[in-house]
Amino acid sequence: MSGIDQTQINANVDHAEIDKFSALAHKWWDKDSEFKPLHDINPLRLFFINRHASLKNKTVLDVGCGGGILTEAMAHYGTKQTMGIDMAEKSLKIAKLHALETQTNNVNYRLISVEDLAAEMPAAFDVLTCMEMLEHVPDPATVIRACAKLVKPGGWVFLSTLNRNIKSYLQAIVAAEHLLRLVPKGTHDHKRFITPAELARMCRTAGLITADSKGLTYNPITRQYRFTDRLDVNYMLACRVGC
Repeated sequence: MSGIDQTQINANVDHAEIDKFSALAHKWWDKDSEFKPLHDINPLRLFFINRHASLKNKTVLDVGCGGGILTEAMAHYGTKQTMGIDMAEKSLKIAKLHALETQTNNVNYRLISVEDLAAEMPAAFDVLTCMEMLEHVPDPATVIRACAKLVKPGGWVFLSTLNRNIKSYLQAIVAAEHLLRLVPKGTHDHKRFITPAELARMCRTAGLITADSKGLTYNPITRQYRFTDRLDVNYMLACRVGC
């Protein structure tokens, strides 16, 4: 398996994180549940992705798809085929059920690691997304290398995570988890947050070229998210795979 060691794959799953999201699996599509922030930011994520990659008729992979909120939304943009992968079986069952209920026929889901899929289907996708997932794995660099391997030359990889600084600790953990209770306590570990410089370095090492970046900010008064040019808390990168 070129560039990816099987031992790393086995070690690159945090079962405590899997259990954490599995316990909430039944709430994935409840827009007033702990997953409300994901539903609220989904239109912004879709706009950012589609502006660069133009999803229509593309083959798309969503890594760490959870219950399929982003996966299914991308499929509705007219993708040729959209696949979601995750290591939480309960979340995938919810995703599959919701796709059946909404008759979203151009989406499918698999219980498989991104590293194993990269070995099975190299250069198979036009577009890949990996959102709010990198801060939940022991070795995000291995995930990024696998993501790059899965996408065709010239294709797009979209990543999002949380910056690691005092502001992100105060906003993403103290405020979001304890004061505003936007997400459950313990959702995030600040030590696992990734600075933009660290993420950019991982991308370069994996052969990805950063084309754009955007931050997301939350207004607790209006309870709305919007884009910002500041990457100091939540942020997204759009990357091209080198030809």
